[in-house]
Amino acid sequence: MPAATAGHTSVAAAGAHLGWPDVTSPDGLFPDGLRPVDVLTVVAVTDVTPSVRRVTLSGDAAVVAAAGPTVNLLVPRVGDPDPRWPRIQRDGRIVWPEGSHGIALRSYTARRQDPAGGEVDIDFVLHGDGPAAAWAAAARPGALLGIAGAASLAERPARWLLLAADETALPAVSRILAAAPPGTAGVALLEVAGPAEEQPLTAPPGVELRWLHRGTTPPGESTLVVDAVAALDRPAGDDVFAWVGAESAAVRAIRADLRGRWGLGRAQHHAIGYWRRGRAMSPAG
Repeated sequence: MPAATAGHTSVAAAGAHLGWPDVTSPDGLFPDGLRPVDVLTVVAVTDVTPSVRRVTLSGDAAVVAAAGPTVNLLVPRVGDPDPRWPRIQRDGRIVWPEGSHGIALRSYTARRQDPAGGEVDIDFVLHGDGPAAAWAAAARPGALLGIAGAASLAERPARWLLLAADETALPAVSRILAAAPPGTAGVALLEVAGPAEEQPLTAPPGVELRWLHRGTTPPGESTLVVDAVAALDRPAGDDVFAWVGAESAAVRAIRADLRGRWGLGRAQHHAIGYWRRGRAMSPAG
C-alpha cells in the first residue's frame, strides 16, 4: 500500500485536531506538571503474512528513536476520530482521563525504527478480537496511535543463544538475531501456523532457524515450542542465554525447564508471556 504524506503529532502541537488547547510550557509540560503523550500517524499498512499486518507510523526523529525496542502503545477505539489521550507524569506513569476514554494500553516490539526517515514499523498479529488486533485490522493512512514509554528486550550477548517464540514475538526475535555478534551459535525455535507465516530473518551463520508448523491447531493450544525446547540438550558452559516470548502457559513451561533441567540463573534467561489464551495481549507482553 503506498505511503501517504503525514507527520508526527503531539497532543500539544495538534490542539485543535485532538481537542486540547495548547497550554503547555516551553518544556512541553502542562501547568499541572504532566506532559502530553506522543501521537504517531499511520502512513502505510502492509500484510506481511496472512495473519500479520505491518503498520508504518510517522513521527519526529526523537520520538521514533525512543519508540522501542519494546514500546507501550495507546490504542484508540476503531473509528474514534478524537481519542481522549492520557498524559504522562514526570516519573513516566500514565495519568488516564476521567470517565470513559476507550484507550487500551498494549506493549509491542517495534520491528523497525528509522529515526532519520521518521518512521517506525509495528507488526500486529490479527488472530483474536482484542483492541490492538481490531485497530490494526481497520488501520488506514491517517489513523493515530499513541506512545507512552518504551523498554529494552532484556536480552544480552552470549556465545550460545536460544530463542523460543511464536508469531507474536517475531519482531523481537528479528531484532535480537540482527544484533547478535557474527560468532554467536544457537537455535531459534519459531512456532507459526504454516509455511505461509514464515518471515525472512537475518541471523548469524551459527544460529539455526527452525520453523515449527502447528497446522490447524489454534494459537495457544499447541505444545510445539515447549516440546522443541524439552528435546534440546543443554549446551556446555555458562556463556548461554535464552530468550522466550510466546503464549503465557507455554512460557511458564519453558521457563521451568530452563531453570530446572538447564540450571539457568536469572541473568541467563528472559521469558515473557506475550499473550494469554482467551484474553487480549496484556501490557506485559
